Amino acid sequence: MIFDDFTIARVLHVVSVVGWIGGVWFVTFVVMPAIAKSELPEERLSTFHHIEQGFSAQAKAWVLLAGASGFWMAWRGEMWSRFAEPGYWWMHAMLALWLAFFVMLFIAEPLFLHRRMAHSQTPERDFRLMVRVHQILSIAALLTTLGAMAGAHGIL
Repeated sequence: MIFDDFTIARVLHVVSVVGWIGGVWFVTFVVMPAIAKSELPEERLSTFHHIEQGFSAQAKAWVLLAGASGFWMAWRGEMWSRFAEPGYWWMHAMLALWLAFFVMLFIAEPLFLHRRMAHSQTPERDFRLMVRVHQILSIAALLTTLGAMAGAHGIL
């Protein structure tokens, strides 16, 4: 069996998405509820900030790998024209989801979100908002993954 660069990119893409979105789901539906149950409302944000430092580098690596492998596949497979076709909406969804996480991890967090978590004047409200954003992004990721898998296999 011979593996070409496109196949390797696809494998890396799927693995990176599993690590990235799986991590988001774990944080959203396991870590955050555990913090909500075990910590006082005013301590939840700082507890999350402390825990988040342990997986931030992993999240960044998965997002970068997903972006690089996705770009490689689009370039190598000459798929740019798909972005002009409504039937390939799932490619737009993948790019939009990736951009949202890229901006959050590489721009918003270092520029102001980490500082806000560390010095929040409204930690209870900020934690609730962060949970809601994670829930919305998790559902968007689920729908995007469903669409991408169905689209890539000719179902859509």
